[in-house]
Amino acid sequence: MSLRIGGNGRSEMLVLMLVVATTFRLCPLVKARPLCRIRTLRTGKVFPVEEKTQGDRLYFSSGKTHLIKHPCKKNLALYLGRQIFLTKDTFESSLIPFSIPTSMQVGTPEVTSAHFAGSVLLLVVNQKVYVYDYEANFWTASTGIQHPVSHVSGDNCCYSGNSFCMDISNSVFAYLRGDQVSQANIYFSNSRGYRFQKYTQERRAELVGTFGGIFSFHSLSQVGLLLVDEQMAMFSYSDHPLNRSFGLPFDYDRALDILIAPGQKGILIFWSEKNLLVSRNSGQLVESVQVREGQRILYNSIVKANITIHSVAANENELAVLTEGNNLYYGSLGIQSSSLIKFADQNIWSQEAVLMFTDVGMLEILTPLRDVLFPAFDFQKCRLNIQALLMDPQLQAGVCKVELLQGEFENKMYTIDMNSQLELTALMIPRPGTLPVPLVSVSNPHSLGLQAVICEDGYTYDGNTKHRLNISLKQQHHWGRADPNFTSSIKRPTISTITLDIANKEISCVDLKPLTALISVGCDLEKKIVIQNELSACYHGVLDPVALQDNYSYIIEREAYDPNFQGQQAKKDLEVHYPYEKLGCPLLAYYDIPWKPVVELWREGKFQEVVEAEYVLLEMNGLFTYTYSLTASTAGCSAQPQNWTTITKMAGDTAPFSWDRENYISCHDPNYHEPLRWPDVPYQILGGQTENKVVFDQRNGIYIFFISIVDPSYSYCRLETTFSVYVYGAFPLSIFPPEITIVLLTAATLLSVWLAYMIPQLLHTEQGLEGNGFWVRLYQRCRKSCACLWGRC
Repeated sequence: MSLRIGGNGRSEMLVLMLVVATTFRLCPLVKARPLCRIRTLRTGKVFPVEEKTQGDRLYFSSGKTHLIKHPCKKNLALYLGRQIFLTKDTFESSLIPFSIPTSMQVGTPEVTSAHFAGSVLLLVVNQKVYVYDYEANFWTASTGIQHPVSHVSGDNCCYSGNSFCMDISNSVFAYLRGDQVSQANIYFSNSRGYRFQKYTQERRAELVGTFGGIFSFHSLSQVGLLLVDEQMAMFSYSDHPLNRSFGLPFDYDRALDILIAPGQKGILIFWSEKNLLVSRNSGQLVESVQVREGQRILYNSIVKANITIHSVAANENELAVLTEGNNLYYGSLGIQSSSLIKFADQNIWSQEAVLMFTDVGMLEILTPLRDVLFPAFDFQKCRLNIQALLMDPQLQAGVCKVELLQGEFENKMYTIDMNSQLELTALMIPRPGTLPVPLVSVSNPHSLGLQAVICEDGYTYDGNTKHRLNISLKQQHHWGRADPNFTSSIKRPTISTITLDIANKEISCVDLKPLTALISVGCDLEKKIVIQNELSACYHGVLDPVALQDNYSYIIEREAYDPNFQGQQAKKDLEVHYPYEKLGCPLLAYYDIPWKPVVELWREGKFQEVVEAEYVLLEMNGLFTYTYSLTASTAGCSAQPQNWTTITKMAGDTAPFSWDRENYISCHDPNYHEPLRWPDVPYQILGGQTENKVVFDQRNGIYIFFISIVDPSYSYCRLETTFSVYVYGAFPLSIFPPEITIVLLTAATLLSVWLAYMIPQLLHTEQGLEGNGFWVRLYQRCRKSCACLWGRC
């Protein structure tokens, strides 16, 4: 519905609005309709039973109540107060207070911190970390922690089936808050808290202040340390480029609880009884939350509002605050500054009350109720429909200017590899007569760059203009618009979240959620390399494919291979079974022509390109009867190039095929200063800027090669495969060395020339005539003997 007023009607409408506004300021809000209706959840209680304590009953050390919801499993939540409750149905049934088995021997069952890590719940009880597998109902103590800890921190990724998403959920920190940051004992686990190890960070010894906590900011691909000094706090970060400076300082006059909003958008909420702060960029900038009345700012911060915060709740886009004075505040966590509005007063507060978002725009005030006849507690719920409450004209929430905001990328996960680009589209339909401005942002601009273009895309049935937004994403390095000191290291995989929202969006746009997607700037698991094999040995009839499939095996002479890949002759011949199912028919290569494979990149079964990046080869059975056409000098190396011998020595005997993008350093890199001591050694890297090729020795046979793309700027993936080559055309090697053969042939030639000259000369001498007669008589005798023999036959 829309209302249009023309001419003098505008003046009348303005007077009416002023009257309404004046009435709002004069009339107390308690006269408004109730915020919610209270209901009590009571289940499973028929006959009174005696309370039986099973284990040590846990309790929360803080005077405030907290509620922790699992961001992925929406029905799973943990209530922390004088009693602790773990629910799997969002408190829709009566619950017995949570306890830990006495076999854990925790001593004082005081809980100071808790965190859901995937499928387990971590609890810090009496300065030790315990793991509870709520699916298997199994308790265990964490290992590896040698010092007392007070808190655990982590995050959860809800995109199942992805390895880097699992790494997010598995990563947990444990620490003791309050020590000097340079001396603090910090532990890290990548196993969901089962096993910890000491965490070290460069330059931590140089930091000054009290240690306030450590957090994995996955949306920024950083680890942040909270430093507190003289009632001010700031974050220190772990990796380039943020490790060279600090986040902006903010007020920290008392200990603040830190809540990481779900969704990997980098939203942090800092709160205490007298303060409330928000950061949208993982602590780089922390600002106060304002209190508004319509479009007017009542207070620039919660401190000035003089309220006492009792409970804070947040989901991906919303924030709610319950105070001890029966006041309820609500706000959105948009791209721009956050603010709260106050709902009408109602008797909703109690010491045990806590806030909980159950869905977008749906908030509950939860209070556990003790039952004198049963050990299980009931739960009182006060359910609020935020969208309905904001319709109250006294709140002056305004009308949402956007009717529709949608995109196919919403709540999806994408991967951008090096030299790749991602195209996303979104549709926005504004209300008639309005022109809202869409805003696109990324949580990690140091790694992910974007470009957005908006254009009109037709009309709806009722005449509204449709606007289409085209978003292009690729690595910040490849846009060519950012300073190198701003971009993160291109060698390090990173994560970023893209968010599409509306600038200055009204608080009434509850159902108009921002569109978000998680972007992994890293390995695209759908990529693989394939060796081109159009003209194989089977195609030319050199090898029989039927024979290759029939348990074919071949012999490698001991002079031609080294099982230790050091180029030394083996002690015995090697019989090799040819794996036709894996390798197929071998490529064909002539031994006397320098050769290199044609490497193709494929993705999801489709050809992408011919790989021109640098790669290396190694014969998997230890054959060393090949070399390379270039040396370190002819390849133009400015430093000593790496080779398989040096890489194998560094990796040890357990990893002979360990040359990859992680440890490769180009000899053309100006930052690589290894002196070029041996310029004549073979240059073992193929591809890239050189024309290096493989040169085979004079030997026919099958070679099975391992190939690895080592160029760190081509892909984040370890692109590796194996393939086979049949080398043909080589004649068997001579028994004698070539030098002896040449000497013998020369001597025989000279002897023949000498005899051709001397024999005619000797025939004219007396000895020559006698010799000639001897040979004539011998010939006649042989002729008679042969004639007699022929006559008998």
